Amino acid sequence: MSRRCAVALTAALLVLGPATSALAAACPRTSLPDVEDEVMCLVCGVPLALADAPQAQRERVFITRMVRQCRSKGEIESALVAQYGPRVLALPKASGFRLAAYVVPALFAALTVAGLALAATRRRRQPRTSPRDERVRGPALDPLQAARIDAELERYR
Repeated sequence: MSRRCAVALTAALLVLGPATSALAAACPRTSLPDVEDEVMCLVCGVPLALADAPQAQRERVFITRMVRQCRSKGEIESALVAQYGPRVLALPKASGFRLAAYVVPALFAALTVAGLALAATRRRRQPRTSPRDERVRGPALDPLQAARIDAELERYR
């Protein structure tokens, strides 16, 4: 009896195995934590992963239902926007005035790098003298003064 069960179970696995793997391959790998980081709680104003309000729980249930329906991340976010409005997304859409949220920081970073490169180039072109170097050298002496100083120094050696 147990041998027949084992054979039947093996046959069932061979028949159903490819079907379940094909179903798993067709279903996108989306999970609640994947979506939680990119969605806001409408009540708390924080990412859904950090929120604990009843509204956050309703959003999690909505997302979990969509994940079980084998929806992709983009489809879930679109459904959330349709259900709760565009404020539910943590990142603004890159269009219109909201495009500035992406362009301004990138532009600022590029200008900062360009300014630092320009400053480094100018600094390399300047001669490397400092006020300390000029104090050590002192003003140029005429030959008569130099001879007098040498004679005085010889006296002390």
